[in-house]
Amino acid sequence: MIEIKKHIPNTLTCANLLCGCFGILKVFNGDLQTASYLIGIALLCDWLDGFVARLLHVSSPIGKQLDSLADMVTFGALPAFMMLNLIEGSCTGYCTTGIFGFHKPYIAFALAVFSAMRLAKFNIDTRQSDSFIGVPTPANGMVVAALPLIALFQPEYKDFFINYNVLIFYSIIMSYLLVAELPLFALKFKDFGWRANQFKYLFLIFSLLLVIFLKFVAIPVIILIYILMSIIQKFTLKTH
Repeated sequence: MIEIKKHIPNTLTCANLLCGCFGILKVFNGDLQTASYLIGIALLCDWLDGFVARLLHVSSPIGKQLDSLADMVTFGALPAFMMLNLIEGSCTGYCTTGIFGFHKPYIAFALAVFSAMRLAKFNIDTRQSDSFIGVPTPANGMVVAALPLIALFQPEYKDFFINYNVLIFYSIIMSYLLVAELPLFALKFKDFGWRANQFKYLFLIFSLLLVIFLKFVAIPVIILIYILMSIIQKFTLKTH
């Protein structure tokens, strides 16, 4: 029983990785909606593997490395391929080229490169035990996964999000934010008191309301609010 128990978290991490692999396959087949659902399942597995490891007291160094490797595929490579597909689909058959004839939609691959840098940094950065430095890769995965679902279920918002210039701009800015020296709060609770966790509670309540009223459009809005609230919290703490 003990032998089985210690493999449960890593099994969930491998399920996360498989979601990323099948998601990339779906992107190659032009099925971005299913790829989005697979990112959603992977997010659940990514949360569960850590939760179960703490619950069963079976965390290990290899589990930490495996988690980052799985995240690189699911929340790094897969969103980059999805973004490439979205950018190419939004440039109405003609994507402008940059210096030396560089195909501009390839900027989407910066998301994969900077995700790798972010995950490698996370594994050796002791400052990130209770908070994050730079945007976590699952946050980027959530935003990219929301885009095909917005196009499918909320087409009235499609032109605001599935827009060539917006997607290029997002890819550049998010790539920077993944590795930026920007402190971001983590949704980890040492206790459930209001004073110590008020930013987290406000964020969770506001996020729930946004999902109820805006559905999939809420996801990129929530990530933006998450970044802004973290910045506000940083300056608030500095003044006290």
